[in-house]
Amino acid sequence: MTTASGDERIYDIAVIGGGINGTGIARDAAGRGWKVYLCERRDLGSGTSCASTKLIHGGLRYLEYYEFRLVREALMEREVLWGIAPHIIRPLRFVLPHHRDLRPAWLLRLGLLMYDHLGGRKRLPGTRTLRLRTDPRGAPLKPIFTRGFEYSDCWVEDSRLVVLNARDAADRGATIAPRTACTAATRRDGLWHVEVRDENTGSVTTVRARALVNAAGPWVGKVAGSVIDSRTPTTVRLVQGSHIVVPRLYDGPWCYIFQGGDGRIVFTIPYEHDFTLIGTTDQDFSGDLDHVRILPAEIDYLCRAASTYLQAAVTPDKVVWTYSGVRPLYDDGSSAPQQATRDYVLKLDAPAQQAPLLSIFGGKITTYRRLAEAALLQLSPHLDAVAGQPPGWTGKAPLPGGDFTIDGFDDLHRMTGARYPFLAPATLLRLLHAYGTRVTDLLGAARSLDDLGPVLGADLTLAELRYLVRSEWAQTAEDVVWRRSKLGLRLSPAQITAVDQAIRELGSQQPAAA
Repeated sequence: MTTASGDERIYDIAVIGGGINGTGIARDAAGRGWKVYLCERRDLGSGTSCASTKLIHGGLRYLEYYEFRLVREALMEREVLWGIAPHIIRPLRFVLPHHRDLRPAWLLRLGLLMYDHLGGRKRLPGTRTLRLRTDPRGAPLKPIFTRGFEYSDCWVEDSRLVVLNARDAADRGATIAPRTACTAATRRDGLWHVEVRDENTGSVTTVRARALVNAAGPWVGKVAGSVIDSRTPTTVRLVQGSHIVVPRLYDGPWCYIFQGGDGRIVFTIPYEHDFTLIGTTDQDFSGDLDHVRILPAEIDYLCRAASTYLQAAVTPDKVVWTYSGVRPLYDDGSSAPQQATRDYVLKLDAPAQQAPLLSIFGGKITTYRRLAEAALLQLSPHLDAVAGQPPGWTGKAPLPGGDFTIDGFDDLHRMTGARYPFLAPATLLRLLHAYGTRVTDLLGAARSLDDLGPVLGADLTLAELRYLVRSEWAQTAEDVVWRRSKLGLRLSPAQITAVDQAIRELGSQQPAAA
């Protein structure tokens, strides 16, 4: 290991953690004119942020636990986020069958009435009652379910949401350093001195900043206890959530939300055209955060939950992929994991004449932008005034590739298809949903598929791989096929190995700051 000289700049804010909260804070702060440094020990969004149920939603079940502020804020954010990222966020309709042995129909209808009106819904369709025996949405369900309700939420490509926040932060001047571990942070001379280690080379540098944000997700307690000189209590509850993916269980674009007898709920969601996503679980976690894996009991639980409602039996042998994450929930003393608050809690440690530390606990992917605003509201009195965007700007400025209207996707699709007629329809659609208007940065002046270089498997070309390495910090095949995309579902192990080899041949190319 070598030690390099420190960064001579003094940053306004240093952020530990490259998940959705960390990158959201970095984007907002950079846009407001502050100098920002962000380090992430692994790939961006490789922890909790890539292991969500992929929903931008208010959280219908949180109403039962009287989380009205959280639900209202999340419901308001649905259409805000849809507006700034219409390529990676889209509306979904959810079918909630009434189970006569669980919550009464009047209670479900009351909850959905609140859900429709609590958050100022403008564009998303409202709730309606379904007769499942005659409605196509009832066809996949067992005949005992005769009544249901349909309501709206949104889908999001969660890993891409993280990367696009990081990309925009970098475009606005932030330094984004994935695969860079914070090994120590101490207060000295009114600044934070943050020691960071490049995980690829082993070189160590020191970054100085006026404020430090611990947004390490489930590692927030570990970072506070062993890396930072922190006096902030780490009241975090680690809860594991797991998902399974199976071959498509039913036709139709709608999703289902199934009630469990234990108070938990399970979603089934059409996924990557040919599959169905089923999740999630809720159970306390106490293992190795670097090796989070689904447990056989979780697979059985999800299969049973879906099979209770669906005519098609879901069995463990049908599972083609799984993923698991650990949610760093604020420990509010709830007795059951599903009852623990999903709201975010910010803890500021700002002794007189010393550099402030802000620690982030909890939070939902849906409310990441509001969390970032709340974080900067706490830090701004400790930072110099700068010229930049006013607070709230992130709800108006599109994320990279999202600079078209909610209703403009069809026009974008038509124009891009006319410019690149050689793309297969499915490929064109996948690229537009991933990159939006920036798809032209990837495709450039190509006039044929050959101009995009070799196809590495499925429809992944060398041109797309080069773009991901150059512009989105991808360094391994896993970054590409399981986070920047979900092409891993369509690639063989040999093809994934070939992607790794191609990345090595491209060489390590750090994205430009702008």
